[in-house]
Amino acid sequence: MRAAILGCLLVTLAAAQPGNWTTYSGDPGAQRFSPLTQINTRNVSGLKPAWVYQVGQKSEFETTPIAVDGVLYITEPPTVVTALDARTGRPLWTWRRTLPKDLQTIGFGRVNRGVAVIGDTVYVGTLDAHIVALDAKSGAVRWDTEVADYKLGYCITGAPLAVKDKIITGTSGGEAGIRGFVDAYDAKSGKRAWRFYTIPGPGEPGHDSWSGDAWKTGGGSTWVTGSYDAATNLIYWGVGNPGPDWNGDDRPGDNLYTCALVALNADDGTLKWHFQYTPHDDHDWDATEIPVLFDATVRGKTRKVVAMANRNAFYYLHDRATGEFLLGVPYAKQTWAKGLDDKGRPIVLPNTSPSVEGTLLWPNLNGSTNWFSPSYSPLTKLFYVSVREIGAYYYKSPAEYKPGTFFAGGGERALYGDDAHGSIRALDASTGKLKWEFPLHTPPWSGVMATAGGLLFGGSDEGNFFALDAGTGKALWQFQTGGKVVSNPMSFSVDGKQYVAIAAGQGLFVFGL
Repeated sequence: MRAAILGCLLVTLAAAQPGNWTTYSGDPGAQRFSPLTQINTRNVSGLKPAWVYQVGQKSEFETTPIAVDGVLYITEPPTVVTALDARTGRPLWTWRRTLPKDLQTIGFGRVNRGVAVIGDTVYVGTLDAHIVALDAKSGAVRWDTEVADYKLGYCITGAPLAVKDKIITGTSGGEAGIRGFVDAYDAKSGKRAWRFYTIPGPGEPGHDSWSGDAWKTGGGSTWVTGSYDAATNLIYWGVGNPGPDWNGDDRPGDNLYTCALVALNADDGTLKWHFQYTPHDDHDWDATEIPVLFDATVRGKTRKVVAMANRNAFYYLHDRATGEFLLGVPYAKQTWAKGLDDKGRPIVLPNTSPSVEGTLLWPNLNGSTNWFSPSYSPLTKLFYVSVREIGAYYYKSPAEYKPGTFFAGGGERALYGDDAHGSIRALDASTGKLKWEFPLHTPPWSGVMATAGGLLFGGSDEGNFFALDAGTGKALWQFQTGGKVVSNPMSFSVDGKQYVAIAAGQGLFVFGL
């Protein structure tokens, strides 16, 4: 009872502070929807830069700012936290992590996507796999806890998730043959409260989906922030690919819980339910996309659902209390499955696994979408997703595990140029049917945000930050940032004025009327 009350209080406080952006996806249910209406379809054409903050590193700038009472908390690459005056962009303090000289990021860049905030404390995951708590007013370290051994390939690139009195984090490292997990830490002390291994060990449910000792290097990284439902007290977290990525010969079976969504009890980390999207994946189709919570009418019945636009090109709906499979339909081009059966398991077409000669398939390894956030609008009842239309030749090669090295068993050759493009697609959230799409020149690497002002914000590889009519997809405004947009939009207000922010190139751009 106490847990449910605390969880509901967290959601209520977030809803009562529409001018703040209090968690990575805007709300615990990860809708990435701003309730602010000052910037809307009638006046968005007048949106102009208010200020720009430049970072000093050339690595990709993927942060989503957290906005709390006139302060923006951002991460800069590789592991830097900065507090900015939300009115002017003036830095208030900066904390920099000194990283080990032998640190390697295996299969990904030196990036960080954001922080979590509880009260007067800011929490960040580091590339050397620690969780650090910082004083929100000064940046002083309050505690520093090691999560895993970076020398084995573990890193943290995602923003933590604050749930009641705990900080939840996952790890990167699937291409290094790690054994993935989701962790919870006490927000006050930094002591680990629980751990859920995404690769079950001997005697644990799901272990029989592995052969021999393959589970020890099974992958299953958890590198993107999950979501939380106070009513069920469940945390929803996506799990990455099995290891090695493209050669599954030595790991026969479904390889649970890779490429799955897991629902965990927030208090003790026990598994309530799971759903595996791509059993025995050999295409690197992580299920680390954002799980989004909302109510939907499915086959005439109102259901409380969790939705995922998966990297494998299918859009899914589940009952979020039980995990029951409700819907699965393609939202992008795919050539690997005939469809899904009644339980949501893919009906895999023959000759689609990687080969020595190369196997042509859609989507490519980065998928039909990826880590960047989708959005759901409770006003339009549409689910918005940045879509990548790109295929690839998948190659298979021998894989030998050596700690802290690349453990992939192959690779791909993507079809760039005229064979690749992208779009923003609006799906009927209850059916997955396409309502409209906004074409993009190249496959995007940026998320979207819907607003109560009737807008949908997004970005492109070409550096355009744009606003669309959320109901129709009509282009209403755009700004050329001068740098690739590889982040997610957010919105906040201060002194009664609404702003919209996006990280692009090496700058954080903040816009207002």
